[in-house]
Amino acid sequence: MNTLEQITIGEFVADDFRTAAVFSKYGIDFCCKGNRTLEEVCEKKGLDPADIQEELNAVLESKSDNNIDFKSWPTDLLIDYIEKTHHRYVEEKSTALLFYLDKLCKVHGERHPELFEIALHFKICAGELAQHMKKEELILFPFVKKMYYALRDNTSIEQPHFGTVDNPIAMMQEEHENEGERFLKIAQLTNDYNPPADACETYKVTFAMLKEFEQDLHKHIHLENNIVFPKAKAMEAKFNIS
Repeated sequence: MNTLEQITIGEFVADDFRTAAVFSKYGIDFCCKGNRTLEEVCEKKGLDPADIQEELNAVLESKSDNNIDFKSWPTDLLIDYIEKTHHRYVEEKSTALLFYLDKLCKVHGERHPELFEIALHFKICAGELAQHMKKEELILFPFVKKMYYALRDNTSIEQPHFGTVDNPIAMMQEEHENEGERFLKIAQLTNDYNPPADACETYKVTFAMLKEFEQDLHKHIHLENNIVFPKAKAMEAKFNIS
């Protein structure tokens, strides 16, 4: 039996998303780099695993009616949820944030030149995510659903043009990591989303929106990297695809 130190960060969060708050507190990436064990992360960051285990145990032993067990959801339902909740969120918030960041650059850019860099990073992020989500919606997710329905109905499927599901998944994970790294830069440039003393209300709202966007992105990536993608690989293993 694995000890808590040997369980991956992604497995913790996949089993109970409330544990994400503990990892975030210690600056531990649970979405893009969720494949690392707690032991590995603690050793690299110089953290005491016993302290984190104690906090994780407190979360795991507590009860919450609001905690959603995404891991137990049918794969097609989870994919629909990701598209309608997180993909739609990215589309809607990206437009608003690009507008606000452009406005901040024009009004406050002279005194706060870092705004131009923040705006550029987010503009690239919004464009990359738009392409990324289309690839998921048009290529990867339809095939994952096809596998799910074939297993449910006991029917066969043809090998996809991309060979094995590992190929698009590897691409999606790399793109997830790229955007995770980009938001680390945005967090640094915004002083962890804390606006300066002379910030106007638009300034404050924009930084709050950026913080919320990052939090949603972490959950979005977690659901894919730690739940959907492992399910897809496990399903494909039941077919004659290699």
